Amino acid sequence: MWKRDEAVKPTSGQGTPGPAVQSTPSGSSASQPEPKSAGRDIVNIGKSVVIKGELNGSEDLTIEGQVEGKIELKDHILTIGPNGKIRAQVFTKALIVLGEVHGNVTAAEKVEIRDGGSVDGDIVAPRVAIADGAHFRGSVDMQRKSGQPAAAQPQPAQPRQAAQPAAQPAPAASQVAQPAAR
Repeated sequence: MWKRDEAVKPTSGQGTPGPAVQSTPSGSSASQPEPKSAGRDIVNIGKSVVIKGELNGSEDLTIEGQVEGKIELKDHILTIGPNGKIRAQVFTKALIVLGEVHGNVTAAEKVEIRDGGSVDGDIVAPRVAIADGAHFRGSVDMQRKSGQPAAAQPQPAQPRQAAQPAAQPAPAASQVAQPAAR
């Protein structure tokens, strides 16, 4: 945790030291991330870090480096920074993409592909936002709730099957009408 605090302070100090002092809105926004990080743990993976394999966690995560394999943060937010390059299957609560993601994404709440972000793969999420200037190649499945999608998808398939047998009795009804015409 000591390293995490050091990583956060220099980043915010180096990012915009002048405007935070000169302008009160920036000063108040600089005060806001501290309570957020106090209430929720946020982990950063730097741009020189390369991870191959499975990545699981119970904290919000920002990735600036490279990850290959599988990422599972089912109850947390995953942010792919502008330098982040992901080649993995992603399972998360929410995904924010500023860098590159190659692989399928499943999110319980939302997926945001922001300007400059890129996703090559299929997305399954109830809400998907793709900004102007973003790149997306794949398919989108916008399910309402994580518990209902499995039940919702087979139901439309069943009426289609039921509609086909319903078409078969219709000719039988026309055959009954023919003997009545004789």
